[in-house]
Amino acid sequence: MLGQAAGFAFLAALSPTALLVGAVYLGSASPRKTTLAYLAGAMTVALIVAVIVLLALHAGGLSHPHQRQPRYGLRLGLGVLALAAGAFVARRKARPAGSESRQGLLARMMTRPAPATAFAVGLLVFAPSVTFIAAAQVIATARASSGLIVVAVAVIVLIYVMAAWLPLALHLIAPDQTTLRLRAFDSWLRANGRVLLAGALLLAGLLLVINGIGGLVA
Repeated sequence: MLGQAAGFAFLAALSPTALLVGAVYLGSASPRKTTLAYLAGAMTVALIVAVIVLLALHAGGLSHPHQRQPRYGLRLGLGVLALAAGAFVARRKARPAGSESRQGLLARMMTRPAPATAFAVGLLVFAPSVTFIAAAQVIATARASSGLIVVAVAVIVLIYVMAAWLPLALHLIAPDQTTLRLRAFDSWLRANGRVLLAGALLLAGLLLVINGIGGLVA
C-alpha cells in the first residue's frame, strides 16, 4: 500500500510549475522566509485534500472486501482522467504572453515575493491533482491500522511537496551552489516542463487503468 501510494505521490510531485516557483522564491530578497511560506501553503492544501479523500472513501466503505468493484472502478476512473489530462497537456500549445491563465495569475502574484502571497501561491500550485488524489485513494481504500494510515498520509504529503522543501533544504546547506544550479535548471525546465508533466500524467494514468482493470476482472 505505502509503496504504491508513494509512487503516485512522486509522479504528482513532478510539477514544473512548483519547481519554477521554488527557484524564483529562493532567488528573492528573503529566500528562506518566502520559501517557508510557500511550503506552508503547499502542505496545507495537500493535507486537506488527503484528509478529505480519506474521510470520503472511508465513509463509503471502499476499504471493505465486499466493495472491490467500486474500489477498482474508482481507480480505473482516475486512470482515465489522468490519461486525458496527460494527452491534453501534451497537445496543448504554449499560451501567448498576457493570457488570463493560472500561469499568468501566478506570475503576477510572484512579482513582489512576500510570505503572504507565497502562502497563497503554495495553495494554488499544489491544488488537487489527479495523481495526488490517486495516491490518497490507495491509502483510503487499504485495510490498514490507523497508525499506518497516518504515517502513509504524512509520507505522500512530504513526497508531493518535495519541490518546495527539497530546494530549501539544499539552500540551507549550500546557498550559493543551490542558487546557481537552480538558475541552470530553470532554463531546462522551461524548455522541457510540458513534456515532463505530460509524461508523469500518462504514466500514472496507465498504471491506474491497468490496476483498475486487473482488479475488476480478477
